[in-house]
Amino acid sequence: MSSSHCFTQFSQLKNYLSSTIIGQEHLVNRLLIILLADGHLLVEGAPGLAKTRAVKALSDGLDADFHRIQFTPDLLPADVTGTDIYLPEDGSFRFQPGPIFHNLILADEINRAPAKVQSSLLEAMAERQVSVGQKTYPLPEVFMVMATQNPIEQEGTYPLPEAQLDRFIMHVRVGYPGVDAERAILKLARGEAMQTPVERPQSTLTQEEILQARQAVLTVHMEPSVEEYIVQLINASRHPERYSDQLSGWLDYGASPRGTIALDRCARAYAWLDGRDYVTPDDVQSIAHDVLRHRLLLTFEAEAEGKDADQIINQLLDVVPIA
Repeated sequence: MSSSHCFTQFSQLKNYLSSTIIGQEHLVNRLLIILLADGHLLVEGAPGLAKTRAVKALSDGLDADFHRIQFTPDLLPADVTGTDIYLPEDGSFRFQPGPIFHNLILADEINRAPAKVQSSLLEAMAERQVSVGQKTYPLPEVFMVMATQNPIEQEGTYPLPEAQLDRFIMHVRVGYPGVDAERAILKLARGEAMQTPVERPQSTLTQEEILQARQAVLTVHMEPSVEEYIVQLINASRHPERYSDQLSGWLDYGASPRGTIALDRCARAYAWLDGRDYVTPDDVQSIAHDVLRHRLLLTFEAEAEGKDADQIINQLLDVVPIA
């Protein structure tokens, strides 16, 4: 199976997603990048911005199964991972898999569940396996978690700890669509209410094609200078005093090596989706905010001055020279 065939399939999938997820081109692009980078995505946005619709549409374009988990305060870890069920007829136990054993998982409003439930995703996201009792069960090879959280309502929520946030390759913020997109959304919603047939992708992406595309992304050429630029960006987040006194007063902790790997994988995927077989510094800068915003811990001084992670990343991009 050729790389060009995989690219054509992904282009068709992107066109389908863009036709059904209107006004959220950034989210559509990041969903495809996450699929190619073999990672997980955290999406933050107000209700009604097509977050759930986006991952459901993605599953429609793939030969993969999808499951939605609504996170609530009374959810238990076993409700996510599964549990051993006692069989009285022979006195044995049988493992009943939970919803995590699907290809695409939507963890809806993940910050509404307590820490013990959030942590039940940690092993699954990082190790691609679930341990119950003395046994470990592997997850599908194509496995992606998209978690959503609502930034408006803070009452009754449990903020994700840093260890959990670091498991997500990207943290994407979704905003409101433009006026033209809003008109197109009205037209689309009216058509769906009238049960007008929705144009589906010409063919669904098989899991084999997804794995093949991931291998093609890994072969995208990256000059040593671009690789060094990624390393220096991460280093600047850890040692801001070497680059700027102002940054030093704003940053408490920088990105982990997972941030370095994520920048590399996502920049390659970004270039590949753009139809190129090489990575540029612009590709790194284009995905830097989504890759780094959840990996930086700001100082009290930065928060007091009204600074957010995106402004800090802008500063990092300004002070770190392109080799």
